[in-house]
Amino acid sequence: MTETHIFGLRTAANREDQVVDYLISKLFRDTKSGILAVIRPHGMRGYIFVEVTSKVEAEATLHGVPYARGLLPAEIPYPEIEHMLEQVKVEMNIQKGDIVEVIAGPFKRENAKVTRINKQKEEVVVELLEAAVPIPITVSMDAVKVIRREDLDEE
Repeated sequence: MTETHIFGLRTAANREDQVVDYLISKLFRDTKSGILAVIRPHGMRGYIFVEVTSKVEAEATLHGVPYARGLLPAEIPYPEIEHMLEQVKVEMNIQKGDIVEVIAGPFKRENAKVTRINKQKEEVVVELLEAAVPIPITVSMDAVKVIRREDLDEE
């Protein structure tokens, strides 16, 4: 098995998704790039992580990538980013009436209000707050994060 290394890749702030998309499309075209995986941790601005076979090959692949600013000089030990990678099955703490941010899909970065929860299908029905007409949208529970909870007890 080939030894792999993880390096941080500096990007222009708020351009992480474009860099990830570009790298993934480049990886599909060039399988000899030296990059094995691209990791985009949610909430971390200006950085993504790449798993590489060698730093030299990765730097060659990253040359000319829009918004990529270069690899960090030091390798990142896996335990430092492990908590960002694990998919853990946890009980979602989402309640009807919560204000959530959509973190995946076509409505990414939009705020919405939870109107219904289907725990069996792990889906929530939300209404976008910025929409002129409230339209119910069904999204996966892991595609939203709670940003504000409206306490119904206080009313």
